[in-house]
Amino acid sequence: MTVPGFLLAAEHTSFAAAMRGEQGWAWLFPIVETLHVISLAMVFGSIVMVDLRLVGRTSRDSAVSRLSREVLPYTWGAFICAAVTGALLFVSKAQVYFYNLQFQLKFLCMFLAGVNMAVFHFGAYRHVLEWDERHQPPRAARLAGALSIALWIGVIFFGRWIGFTT
Repeated sequence: MTVPGFLLAAEHTSFAAAMRGEQGWAWLFPIVETLHVISLAMVFGSIVMVDLRLVGRTSRDSAVSRLSREVLPYTWGAFICAAVTGALLFVSKAQVYFYNLQFQLKFLCMFLAGVNMAVFHFGAYRHVLEWDERHQPPRAARLAGALSIALWIGVIFFGRWIGFTT
């Protein structure tokens, strides 16, 4: 099945119709959107806690590894919730969203944030025990934290912009 065919098929499901407010489900889209925004806020909030520690601005008395271990399970739980609710929102207008520039930029920022996270975990974080409790982590960790914050701000910025362009 081609991408346009897949998008069209997704839009023609009964769930997509319900998400668009058809069939008497006027409140479904706003409820799912609210859950999506709350989930994304939790993702960003938990990520920025670790990132601000990486850039050396907050939680300087906490070990990076301990902070990550305590916070990241919440990040992943919220990310899963955001992905599920985002997919539910997507099916309502799959063709419109898929070809929307802001939607594409949001996903580009998420992809780059994932690449940044992978580079950090397979790079600077492999040696975390050497710098774990330093007030000022090494340059690579600080750069990863700053880049992560910028990219997740991009996700939020473009995500909000989608609603004004579709």
